[in-house]
Amino acid sequence: MIRVNVFVHQLSAERFRDIRKPLPPVKVATNLNVVGIERKSDRLLEAPFVFTINYAPAVAQISVKGKAHVTGSKEELKKMHTSHKEKQPLPPIIVQSISNRAFLESILISRTLNIPPPIPLPQIPPMKKKKLSEPSYRA
Repeated sequence: MIRVNVFVHQLSAERFRDIRKPLPPVKVATNLNVVGIERKSDRLLEAPFVFTINYAPAVAQISVKGKAHVTGSKEELKKMHTSHKEKQPLPPIIVQSISNRAFLESILISRTLNIPPPIPLPQIPPMKKKKLSEPSYRA
């Protein structure tokens, strides 16, 4: 069974606009870059990562750097390491674990900087005014 522990080593965030000015509608772009996978022992792989969030227009930027420690059986880890060397995509459990932790940290930072969170918030469509139509029959 694969187990992934994510450790954050560096957080950086910057707000580019004055806090007193209202923010325009923004688009959020996220990027997760796993730098590589290193074999630390028979039962441990280490995957350094960089997670960045950019806002367009340039309202703010958030960066999260760290390492993921992947533990499991020798066979699973060996297979994972060789597939990464062959430029295969990373297993979803690693990507999901890293992105979950990085998103959580970035949400907390975005609240501190008073910027929109990097996840899409649910939107409620506006109510449409119904036109009163004439009845389809008359008595």
